[in-house]
Order: sequence, then structure tokens, then C-alpha cells
Amino acid sequence: MAKAFQKIYTKITQVTKATCTVKATDVGYDELATVEGKLAQVVKIIEDEVTLQIFEGTEGIPTNAEVIFMGKSPSLKVSDQLAGRFFNAYGDPIDGGPVPEGEERAIGGPSVNPVRREQPSELIATGIAGIDLNNTLVSGQKIPFFADPDQPFNQVMATVALRAETDKIILGGMGMTNDDYLYFKKVFSNAGALDRIISFMNTTEDPAVERLLVPDMALTAAEYFAVDKNEKVLVLLTDMTSYADALSIVSNRMDQIPSKDSMPGSLYSDLAKIYEKAAQFPSGGSITIVAVTTLSGGDITHAVPDNTGYITEGQLFLRLDSDVGKVIVDPFRSLSRLKQNVQGKKTREDHPQVMNAAVRLYADAANAKTKQENGFDLTDYDTRTLSFAKDYSRELMAIDVNLNSVEMLDKTWELLSEHFKPSEVNMKQELVDQYWKK
Repeated sequence: MAKAFQKIYTKITQVTKATCTVKATDVGYDELATVEGKLAQVVKIIEDEVTLQIFEGTEGIPTNAEVIFMGKSPSLKVSDQLAGRFFNAYGDPIDGGPVPEGEERAIGGPSVNPVRREQPSELIATGIAGIDLNNTLVSGQKIPFFADPDQPFNQVMATVALRAETDKIILGGMGMTNDDYLYFKKVFSNAGALDRIISFMNTTEDPAVERLLVPDMALTAAEYFAVDKNEKVLVLLTDMTSYADALSIVSNRMDQIPSKDSMPGSLYSDLAKIYEKAAQFPSGGSITIVAVTTLSGGDITHAVPDNTGYITEGQLFLRLDSDVGKVIVDPFRSLSRLKQNVQGKKTREDHPQVMNAAVRLYADAANAKTKQENGFDLTDYDTRTLSFAKDYSRELMAIDVNLNSVEMLDKTWELLSEHFKPSEVNMKQELVDQYWKK
């Protein structure tokens, strides 16, 4: 029902698959409205021609539909009452609990001025060696998981949420199945970790365009806890390919000319406005963003991972290691460009050298495997590298391994000592003298 003094328009001049256009004045960009009771948002204004994107689609919308502008953009009420709750893309509870009270803040605001940011320098430990050992996360970092759709990336995200040493975890789910939603809810509840996790969920049963609101909702909540409360916040977004698909749907329905892979020409800036919210603040609070980007047929050149790679500070790459039958964080294709800020500084002194030695020997194993597949004889060293690679994948790189940073380093020394001679690892002698397992 319209409130007093709200302007009501009843003459729609154009209707497309996802939008309608009406002549209106004193309307703001991103402002919310209802069109025949359906929620809509202003996406274009040319003089008095206002185009609204209707989230549920325009089916059944007549040209004399009642259009009521709400006078505000999408917003979220922020307070400590958000903790432990599940919300939809509009910030409404979906867990049966009460509506949280708090200060209402518009979502999708600008990212933090770079001048107000600190150099990321705080370690975020996840307990997953493929991340902590080789591609250490740093607070204020933005980094994606690249994974095929059949990889267990949601399980990895849940694991990171439970193990990460942060004050708050904010999960943004886009295009999730109901099974995925229930999985997250069950895992968080059973682990007794709900008090520090906030979830915004869009499922496959919801309109696809609602996915566009989820990252902004998650990041508005993140900014409240990081800036107002000086807390370390880790934002987990899954799946950004679903987000990009929703962008494509909207742009195509608005008859915009598509760019590479049918994506909108604005894809880079659409992704950047999300990822650039990551920051380390001088007050001590931080926003770190880890986001899943699913690959189509492993295609790393697709517009979504391609643009993402330019924006983010590296990537984490999931793959199935057929030799050990486990999903690992690939040491070759994964990269954290900020890991040197904490490795050996916030972790043990031997960390950088241990990491480099293990990856180099893992690479030697890959070369030995190629020789084996092509029928060449293997040397004793080749055989030992292959044996090391299997143990390294199974006992360290696999995503189901849970070790702290000291245990990871000790385990790597143990594997190095088991398969190689001290002279073969090319490490500083004082480190070998101190940590080599006799």
C-alpha cells in the first residue's frame, strides 16, 4: 500500500523481458520501487524517462500498472543482531528469527579511499595447507578460488569459514541449490560457530537478478563490523560466475550490446566494485574477500575469470589429483601476491624456504611423471620425487587436511627428510641443521 505523499505513476511507456519504462521526476538512480506489487529498481534515467528493472520479471505487467517509488535505494539494518543469522538478497530473515534492529545503511556504496588503507600485513590462517603453506592469505586481500563446477568448492568455503582465525565470517551465496543452503546451515549450526557467521543467500528458486544484491548486502555488513567495530572480517562469496550470469541476463534483456562470452561491457567495473571493498584499515579492522569463480570446462580465458585475475591479488586453483584421489589446492596454478608480507614474518622463519623447496621438488615430480608416461627410464631421484609428490598431495595439499602453520612446516620437513638428502633440497644450511628430521 502506498504511503501518504508517495508519487504513483500508472502509465508505462515500454515493457521488455526484465524492465519497464515510465515518465517520472525526482527519482534517484538505484532507487527501489514497486510495479504492480513487484519489487523493482531504477537502472537508467534519461531526462524524465526512468527505466526500472523488475526482479521477478515483467510477465503480467500491464501498461497501466501502478508504479510506486520508495524514495530510497536497497539498504540493510546493521547491528550486532546480524550475527548468526541467515538472510535473503533483500536482507530479510529466512531462518525463522525476528527482523534485526539497527541503523539502516544503503548498500553498494563506494569503496574505501586507498589513502585510508594500510598495507595488508596480518596473517589469516585457514588450517588448509594448500592455502596457509603455499598461498598464505593476508587480511585486506582479495583472492578468488577458481574451480570446475563439479569441485567441492562450497565444502571448501564452509571449511574456511569454520577454521579461519577472524572475528566475523560473512557468506554471500548466489544461485545456490537448496541442498547447498541447508548444507551451510547444518555445518555452521553443528560446529557451534553461528555466533560469528552471517549469511546472505540467493537460491536457484529465487529470481536470478536478485543475485546482484547479495555481494552488496554482504559487504555492507562487513563494513559495519570492520569500520565501526574494528573487527577482522572475512567475506566468502560463492559463486561469482552466477553473479556474472545474472549481470548478463539483465544486460541482454535491456538490449545492451554484449561483450566477450555474452557478458556485459561493464563486467570489469561490476566485479571491481565488489573486490575493491577489501581493505586493511588503520584502526585495525579489515575486510578480506575470498570468492569462488567456477570455470566452464576449465576455461581460464573466459571473461569472468579473465577479468577477475586483473582485479584480484592472485588466485587459488582447485583440482583433483588423480594420483591420490583427493582435491588439492594446486601449487602450480595458485598464487597469493601478498603472501610475502607475512611468510617468515608472522609465521616461522623457515616458511619461505620450506615452501619454495617443496614446490620445486613437486615440479621435479611432474617432470618425472612426464618421462614415465613417455616410456623413459627413471632415475632414483625421479622415483623419490614421485613418491614425495604423492605424500605431499595426500598429507598437505588435500583440502581435507587440517593443520596449523607450525604443524604444516614440521610435516613438510618430515616429508623432505623421508625422501631426500639435505644436499638435494637447496635450503640454507642453518635451517637444515635446525629442522631436518634425523
